[in-house]
Amino acid sequence: MKQEKKYYIYEMNGVTLQIISVIFLIIMIFITFFFSNEIIMTDKNFELIFLLIIPYLILHELLHSIAYVINGAKFKNITYGAHLEKGILCCLCKQNVSKRNILISLLFPFIIIGVITYIIGILTNNTVLIWLSILNISGCSADLIMFFDLLKLKDFEYSEYDNPMAFGLYTSKDLSKTKLFGLKYIKQTNELEKHNLKKVNISKTSIIIFIIFMVLILIY
Repeated sequence: MKQEKKYYIYEMNGVTLQIISVIFLIIMIFITFFFSNEIIMTDKNFELIFLLIIPYLILHELLHSIAYVINGAKFKNITYGAHLEKGILCCLCKQNVSKRNILISLLFPFIIIGVITYIIGILTNNTVLIWLSILNISGCSADLIMFFDLLKLKDFEYSEYDNPMAFGLYTSKDLSKTKLFGLKYIKQTNELEKHNLKKVNISKTSIIIFIIFMVLILIY
């Protein structure tokens, strides 16, 4: 008898993600020292990076959503969020999507504004673009961990819900004992809570941080 489909909930391990991000950052800096002399920032470079980093991170989430929609998700089911107290900006999809869809969505920002822009930055000796790309690659730790974890699983649909740090895998296979690197198994459930996903959800702490950031820009 075939087992009933359920959602198996996994939550991201924040400590592991931070460690992997730092490792990516160090590796990319060493690689850049080898290929280019443009790793050293001038004051002007630093100012531009400081101004562009938030728009660049927002673009990262927009690229996730574009990949979702291109591969079959409806735009009305896409939501965006900022939870800087947890160290994340997020793009969430309220509908179940296929393995192919989520894998492409996870890699899209990494390839487009990570790898490709990094290569362009190296070829054009553009310090600002190099650093923005490095920071984006470093920030892709969660995306890459999830990509390789989900790549080895079969026969599931991916789903996000009210918790931006977790997701559900909808499948008839028992994943309760399946260990995934950088992810913690939480529970299994018949339904995910998706009632609090506004189109744009920004935490109060994120608003305060953004205001401070804008004030610093004006002062600087």
